[in-house]
Amino acid sequence: MLTPTFAADKLPPPEIQANQHIYDDYFDEDFTRAIDCDILQLLDRVWFRSKLVGFEPYPQRNNPARPLVFASNHSGMAFPWDAIVALAHLFRGVADPRDLPRPLSAPLLSKTALMNPYLVRNFWKKCGCVDATSLNFETMMYYQRHNLMLYPEGVPGIGKGFDKKYKLQRLASSMVRLSLLHDTDIVPYYCINGEYLNPFAYTWPWLNRQIEKIGIPFLPLTLLLLLVILQPWAFYLALPAQLTFVMGRRIRPDELTDKKSEDLTRPELLALSEQLRQQMQAEMDAAVAEHGQRPYAWRELWQRMKENRRYFPFFLPFAWPVAFTEFERRYVKNGERDFRLPLDEPFAFWKMVWRNPFVLAYYIPLLGWIPLAIKGYSGNKLKVKEPKRHFPNPVAAPVAASVSVPTQPPV
Repeated sequence: MLTPTFAADKLPPPEIQANQHIYDDYFDEDFTRAIDCDILQLLDRVWFRSKLVGFEPYPQRNNPARPLVFASNHSGMAFPWDAIVALAHLFRGVADPRDLPRPLSAPLLSKTALMNPYLVRNFWKKCGCVDATSLNFETMMYYQRHNLMLYPEGVPGIGKGFDKKYKLQRLASSMVRLSLLHDTDIVPYYCINGEYLNPFAYTWPWLNRQIEKIGIPFLPLTLLLLLVILQPWAFYLALPAQLTFVMGRRIRPDELTDKKSEDLTRPELLALSEQLRQQMQAEMDAAVAEHGQRPYAWRELWQRMKENRRYFPFFLPFAWPVAFTEFERRYVKNGERDFRLPLDEPFAFWKMVWRNPFVLAYYIPLLGWIPLAIKGYSGNKLKVKEPKRHFPNPVAAPVAASVSVPTQPPV
């Protein structure tokens, strides 16, 4: 049971008290740490080469009783490797567990195994994600074990198309309202170069409405889509964009208005949300100008590959399904702990394929999608009704790949 910080005469409503279980339903800190050590650190070191800019000193709470709300831009048209990398980087660096942001993520992320990287069941929730509903938001405000992270653009942000890269879509006014209500600060940060994880991808609204019915928020139209059909592993593909995360100026919503949240009209909330969007847009434009001119940094990528050549091919996207599947076999199915994947051993790739023959489906043109779809949708929850109290425009679910898209996880 968590210990909230509030007076006994101001206890939260019973539904919030009963909702404390969200912290521990799935979150597995050992799983998060292990998958970071075994896989994600290598991917970050070689492929994504992430950097944090402006995170020192790390933001601390003005109101100790309320978590900070970390808010970021969505990188369009890709599986959310940006959120995975950002949270993995933070997970390694924060000293106080309360400083780590727990993402509020679209429930769609967890409805099918297909929306979890390489069909690792409950990947997002094991790594700390909580379904984005207003009830969960308020629960995390009262029982403040961690900071929060969200993407206030929602699905429109991730599905905006390459022609609108780095253009913030309308922010959820609920972020402003709930931050005012709970007297907490918003800490914006910006993912730079994430738009190049899956460049030159666009969407068609009619097609998106159809694809949503199978649990995917939209289908990016790009040349990489052909590769996805022929090589199913490319569903989770990310190009080697060097991800840079830039901290913005802290926002205190109570300084933007002299009204209480419950007294604000809908137009006033929208105006405040637009004011925040404009501030964040200006900061992101400056960050792009400084850090976004060489999104791939090819020379550095080649140098990192040479330095880590003993891990070949696991730092390349086509080998990621094998590494993730072997990790799940050992950690989840076998219950092993305190192990390291031998990614640098001779013939490690083929040994893992031998132990996990199902991964061959990722490399079979066209027909490989049949077993992947069966496994990805078995036990799916697409028809399960969502909680009534949704947090508007939650963290968007990933898009399929050409889709190479956060918290996102921590991981």
